Amino acid sequence: MTGGSPDPGPGHPDGHRVRNTARHRDRQITWRPSERGSGTILAAGLGLLVISLLTAALLLAQAGVHAQRAAAAADLAALAAADVARGLKPGDPCTVAAETARQNNASLTSCLLAGGGIVEVRTRLMQGSFLGSATGRSRAGPPP
Repeated sequence: MTGGSPDPGPGHPDGHRVRNTARHRDRQITWRPSERGSGTILAAGLGLLVISLLTAALLLAQAGVHAQRAAAAADLAALAAADVARGLKPGDPCTVAAETARQNNASLTSCLLAGGGIVEVRTRLMQGSFLGSATGRSRAGPPP
């Protein structure tokens, strides 16, 4: 070849020579900790956190539903017992309260007749949850 550029020789396809220096060899030999797989661990940890938070939220929602059912059973039992205590229906107020609570999947834990047709009842829901059993308390009687 005459008058042309020098032969680039073996190396890069674009014609640049690849140097094989000691500095390049040391860089290949040096061990550095890899971050490969850290994204997977982070995603798995984040997924477990989200699942845990959702589980806690569902358990709290379930406890709220059970508390509302126990309170509703107590309200209905107290109203039914107050009707009997005032003489609007026949029977024993506490027996009627227990039957009304049972029809609402609850058990009557206490029934107190406080003169003047006022009745106070406490109920416990028959269905338990992971957080314990729900209780309700209600008081009913004639209007003031």
